[in-house]
Amino acid sequence: MAQTNRRTWGSVEEMRKAAEDGDAQAQCYLGICFQNGQGVQLDYSQAINWFRRAADQDDATAQCYLGFCYQNGLGVPQEYGQAAKWFREAAERGDPAAQFNLGVLYETGQGVPQNLVEAVKWYHAAADQGEPQAQFNLGVFYETGQVVPQNYEEAVRWYRAAAEQECAPAQCNLGLCYETGRGVPQDIREAVRWFIRAARQGDKTAQHNLGVYYATLEAAEKAAAEGATPEEAADAAWNL
Repeated sequence: MAQTNRRTWGSVEEMRKAAEDGDAQAQCYLGICFQNGQGVQLDYSQAINWFRRAADQDDATAQCYLGFCYQNGLGVPQEYGQAAKWFREAAERGDPAAQFNLGVLYETGQGVPQNLVEAVKWYHAAADQGEPQAQFNLGVFYETGQVVPQNYEEAVRWYRAAAEQECAPAQCNLGLCYETGRGVPQDIREAVRWFIRAARQGDKTAQHNLGVYYATLEAAEKAAAEGATPEEAADAAWNL
């Protein structure tokens, strides 16, 4: 989750003292330490305690973390309604991670009535701030034409923004756009470049697409070795 203009402390004890004195940022950071076991023993109950104290002081990052805890049942019973409440508090204060997470809840109907218009609204807000998962999800909406007019160029724009931040599904989808010529001129070489980047991160679809591509090359090379014309070799490749 994004954190900007945040202070730092020399030690956990220094941070704890500031937190106990009411510093909301210190309270939030201390919650993160307890959630991740950084410098202290992992303790979700303590994480919730400090997140809540910071959240009650309108610290957007703490509110987002608190929503995440409710979403995933970390230190509290899993409760999507409470997750939505805290994500909304943070989202309305401009936290991009909270905006993305609230969009997910609206898309899936968890904790709020399913509403794709609201989902896209919050994805847009997060994507405009550079949140890569939101950019990817927004690209999917533009590619499929759900809620928004179908627009392949806009889908490519958002896929590329996320892909350049190493979002593997966006890299794979951008590769597919280049492979099919949707939103960009068809360019198999560029498609393969993006498939490789996604595949290296373990994206199964990209790995499959690369396998198909390499199989086509093998088929073309075999046909050419057997005396086929270039046109016949190409047919052998792409008609697998």
